Amino acid sequence: MIGEADGAGAAPLARRNPVAKLAAALVFSVLLLATLDPLAPAVAIAVELAVVPLFGLGYRALLRRMAPLLLSAAGVLVTLTLFAAERTGPVLLAAGPVLVTSGVLVTALGLALRLLAVALPGVLVFATTDPTDLADALVQNVKAPPRFAIGALAAFRLVPMLATEWQLLAMARRARGIDAGRNPVRRLRLFAATAFGLLVLAIRRGTRLATAMDARGFDAGIPRTSARRQRFGAADAALVAGAAVVAGGSLAISFAAGVFRPVIG
Repeated sequence: MIGEADGAGAAPLARRNPVAKLAAALVFSVLLLATLDPLAPAVAIAVELAVVPLFGLGYRALLRRMAPLLLSAAGVLVTLTLFAAERTGPVLLAAGPVLVTSGVLVTALGLALRLLAVALPGVLVFATTDPTDLADALVQNVKAPPRFAIGALAAFRLVPMLATEWQLLAMARRARGIDAGRNPVRRLRLFAATAFGLLVLAIRRGTRLATAMDARGFDAGIPRTSARRQRFGAADAALVAGAAVVAGGSLAISFAAGVFRPVIG
């Protein structure tokens, strides 16, 4: 569920301005995209895991939120290791058509770790940030259009409803006798039909929401006031600067170790 985690509000980093947390996550992620080696993202992940308590988020809750990303990273690692076009370095495993070399393994490990290192800051930010505070901060601190900010807020609030609607669509089809059983082809076709139905429902809800927002003057061009002030202070600027320093330090460690592999060049 998107929103502020239980007990996160009292944590020092969870209290920071939502825009500052979002900017820190973006700075941290962008800098890590500069290299392909596994050392820099590994150092970054170690630092990210160390500061998790400062966000007021437990490691068990973080693991639940990171489960899809962990599966994605494992898929990237296995796919690139087995099917990479270039096979450089000493051979580590040769079993029939499976050929694993050190160069391929290092590249695949680097990409998998970079995926986790880039995604983890975003998970921490959105797990400890109230969507309403984020919308207020975007309007007040970044001067984002209120229509865009409130629309994004509405989208965040409606995301949890998608899982419920998916279940309702599946139950409705089952009640009408539409069941794929164990047939994989029917399962795929039923999945595509359910996904299309969910897309139609989302478009209809978005249209009604846009009409309601226009009716309430979000497109009138009149300056709007904010009920809750979102201040961007020195501690928030320090958070952004700290994220840049940590990401830069990870790249420096990689460069000093002689494993730095720039994406360009």
